[in-house]
Amino acid sequence: MDDTPISRRRFAASGIAAAAVAAAGCLGGTSGDGEPGSNGADGDRVLRLSLSGLGDALRDRYVTDPEEADPNWADGAFEAVRNGTTLTTQYRKPFFSDADDPTYARHDGTYYWLDSVVVDEVAVSRPVLRLFEPAETSDGAAEPKSADALPAIDRRAVEIAHHAARARGNEGGMPVGLVRRGGYVYRRDDAAAESDLLAADGPDRVTVRDTEYVVEITEEEFHEPVYRATGERVADTPERMEAILRAEFVGARISRDGLSADARDLLLEAEADEYRESHPYSEAYREVLRALHERPYIDGNVRKDAGVDSNRADLCRYDDVYYDYQLRFVSL
Repeated sequence: MDDTPISRRRFAASGIAAAAVAAAGCLGGTSGDGEPGSNGADGDRVLRLSLSGLGDALRDRYVTDPEEADPNWADGAFEAVRNGTTLTTQYRKPFFSDADDPTYARHDGTYYWLDSVVVDEVAVSRPVLRLFEPAETSDGAAEPKSADALPAIDRRAVEIAHHAARARGNEGGMPVGLVRRGGYVYRRDDAAAESDLLAADGPDRVTVRDTEYVVEITEEEFHEPVYRATGERVADTPERMEAILRAEFVGARISRDGLSADARDLLLEAEADEYRESHPYSEAYREVLRALHERPYIDGNVRKDAGVDSNRADLCRYDDVYYDYQLRFVSL
C-alpha cells in the first residue's frame, strides 16, 4: 500500500508518532456499524487520523515580518511593492510565491500579499560543472584536489554534481531540484571571481569522500525568465488578516458542542497520538469525517472516487484552535 501523504494545501500535517492505537472498545456500542478493526472488504487496512495543533493565530504561521526574520527575498522587492515601483529578478522569483503557496508580509501594521509575474525572457551563458569517474589513472596526472579544500561556491557545486554522477547509469536517486543538465549550473554573475574550478588553471580532478572524479566545465546557453515583483495591500488590522488566512487555508470549522461525546473523545485521541479504524467505521468516526467535510471516506472506497485524494492533509478549526489534520490509509 502507498503510505505517502498527498497534500492539496501549503502545509502537510505535522509528523505524529506512528504508534498503533487500538480502536476497539474506545467508543460505545457500535450497534450494527461494525466493530472498529473488524474484517470486511477493507479489513486489511485502516484509516488513520492525526491532528497537530497550530494555536489560535494563523498569522504566526503564514505572515512574514522581514524586520524580525530574514525571508531571503530579493533585495528591495518588498520595498518596491510598498512604494509602487518596479523591481525585476532573473531566474529566481523575488518572493518564492505561487498560487498554491502564497506569501504574506507585514510592515508598520499593514499586511501585504506578495507575488511575481513573468515579464520577459533572457538568453544567457552559464558554466556547467559535470563530474565523471576517470577511465584510468595516469601516473603523470596532477594530484586531485579535495572538495573540502575548494571555496564554498565550489564545494556546493561539487556536492551536487557528485550526486548526479553517482546516479548516472544507476538506480539511485539524486536531488532533481538542484541538479541541472546532469550537473551543477553556476548562476551567480560573480561565480567566476570566487571559484577555483572555473579558473583557467583550475584543477582537472577532484575527490569527494574518497571518490575521484574528472572535472568537466562547459559554457551552455540558458533561457531564463525575468520576474517582476508584485503585491497588494490586503489588510490594516490583525483581525482582517486572520479572516483572510482562514478563507485561504482553513476548510472545516467544528464546534465542540456540536459533536457527540464519543466524537470528542476520538478527536482527543487523534490529537494526543493518532486514531485508526478499519471499515465499516463506527458512528463516531463517521461523525468526525462528516464534520471534517471528508464524506468520500465514509463508504470505504475513496480510492475509486475521481478527484479525491485517498491520503489527505488539510487545516481545520476546532472551536478557537487551528489544526493540521491528516487522513491516511495504512496496512494492518
